[in-house]
Amino acid sequence: MSLIRQVWFLVLGAVLASLIGSVAVSTGAMRSLLQTQLQVKNSDNAAALALAMSQQGGDAELMSLVLTAQFDTGHYASLRWLRADGTVGVERTMPGRASRAPAWFVALTPIDLKAGVAKVSDGWKNAGSVEVLSHSAYGHDELWRATWRTALVLLSIGVLAGGAALLVLSRIRRPLDRTVAQAQGLVDGHFTTVEESTVPELRRLTQAMNAMVLRLKQMFEAQSEQLDVLRTQAHCDVLTGMSHRKHFLAEFDSVLSRDEGPTHGGLILLRLRDLAGLNQRLGRVLVDQALVAVAHAVQVYPERVKGCLAGRLNGADFALWLPAPDVAAETAEALAEALRASLPAFGSGVQVALGAVELARERPISDWFAAADTALAQAESRSGFPVEALRHPSAERVQGERAWHAQIAEALQQRRSRLLEYPVLDGQGALLHLECPLQLQLSADGGFENAARWLPLAVRSRLTAEVDLQAVTLALEAIALDGRMRCINVAPASLLDGGFVARLRELVFQSPQAARKLGLELAEGAATQHFDLLHEMGRQLRPLGVKLGIEHAGAGLAQVERLYQAGLDYVKLDKSVVVGVSGDAARAAFVRGMVIMLRSLALQVHAEGLVDPMDVQALWDCEIDGVTGPWATAQAAR
Repeated sequence: MSLIRQVWFLVLGAVLASLIGSVAVSTGAMRSLLQTQLQVKNSDNAAALALAMSQQGGDAELMSLVLTAQFDTGHYASLRWLRADGTVGVERTMPGRASRAPAWFVALTPIDLKAGVAKVSDGWKNAGSVEVLSHSAYGHDELWRATWRTALVLLSIGVLAGGAALLVLSRIRRPLDRTVAQAQGLVDGHFTTVEESTVPELRRLTQAMNAMVLRLKQMFEAQSEQLDVLRTQAHCDVLTGMSHRKHFLAEFDSVLSRDEGPTHGGLILLRLRDLAGLNQRLGRVLVDQALVAVAHAVQVYPERVKGCLAGRLNGADFALWLPAPDVAAETAEALAEALRASLPAFGSGVQVALGAVELARERPISDWFAAADTALAQAESRSGFPVEALRHPSAERVQGERAWHAQIAEALQQRRSRLLEYPVLDGQGALLHLECPLQLQLSADGGFENAARWLPLAVRSRLTAEVDLQAVTLALEAIALDGRMRCINVAPASLLDGGFVARLRELVFQSPQAARKLGLELAEGAATQHFDLLHEMGRQLRPLGVKLGIEHAGAGLAQVERLYQAGLDYVKLDKSVVVGVSGDAARAAFVRGMVIMLRSLALQVHAEGLVDPMDVQALWDCEIDGVTGPWATAQAAR
């Protein structure tokens, strides 16, 4: 039972006890008073009647008339004249009168009366005695009316007291409810402060809770700062601050393996020419400054264009990935022009060569670097700041956006779609949930295509909301059949559709049982770029039992200032963060820091794209909650 309810019952009990006690005491006092008054009345009336009878000169007839006249005035149970010899001279009695008070009240408040007795004389002779007994029913009637009036007055006072107590308890309950919500928010990873109460005792509680929340928030911010330091140590080149070769390759491989993203992109390799000779002629300090200048020129693109990747591959080589078609050659020319204007300031002979290539994103990473290396080698054969670009057009681009839109829309309308299922396993090998990417059969006689092939054009055609709703429908149907939890990838672009969340909520609301085992995953960009939309989505769907997660999470997640308010259930670390963690202590420290930070927000942490068992074991040592990828799929198949 809650504290407020206990206090409320205590107040009600006190009011009822006071009411009953006051009525009982008042009734008892009035009963005693009435009984005394009636007894006095019996004695006084007996004396008056005896005096009147004594004045009749001993005439029995006259004395009988006086007694009868007194009896006829009413309210008497009996009047009796006893002669001097003890015989009854006259006796008048009234049959028992039923009281208007309830029988139980009469039984609880008996009025016991004794007859009033007075001597009757005839001159100096004794003429007997007279006995007067009043009727008690009239006393009970008056006592019942008085008791009822007293109970009504006290009940009114009790109601007013209860109303006042309700106002006081409400005044106390509001800050308590806010404090409870604040504490629950801490459990859910939300750091919120509340208004201080005007009640002194509760004000101290509120102040203590607010201080604790601020302290925890500061700890979280400190963890984020420390995590950023670990990220820099694990992923970045010391001199330029760019991603080093290992991390750039991991990021690039992760981008190429994702479903979302453009169908085509560009890769630019940039090389500072004759690095060894420059070190001998200009000195290491000047050459390092030239390398930093090159890094700044390359780093401009990831800072301005979403999805760009940049890294330093080795001492003289830099790489830039552009997630858009038909821009690699133009970007390489612009980069060469910018460096042509700035690098000569460091000394003569400071030059760069650039090779650019455009390919379909589905090509393996080895094809990308082979083509880019070829272009760079051709550029190095010329002097100055040469740029060499290679282009590889494909059939998909020739087909056109309108045809793709028609194919995707038709496949969705005819429900030519299916879900793949990839397991996410915990440390004991138990299934946490199934990742379920959507495949579409774009042509009636063709095969099912992975999202990497058609999703970029679905984004461009603004069909992602329809795609995601169909994926959720398939997942709910599958959950209803076997009861296993499934997670669906939701495109961040769907959040920009004003009616998407409402339609999704309506769809989920129709399957309340299956909804409790449905998860929705959005890429890290949804948290960094559309935080308010992500928060609103969680606010509407989590009460229905839907789990919400972030996939492809990397260093950007630590930069989300209000991550604790996002309403997430789990986070999946990108393969670029976790692959190779077994052989790199710095990467392992960064992953461990991410786990600690996310666990402080009551989030589960999973890892994506695991292939190497050594990496998996290293992640278990980092206390990760679950892993997915080829390794997990192979384990589940055993």
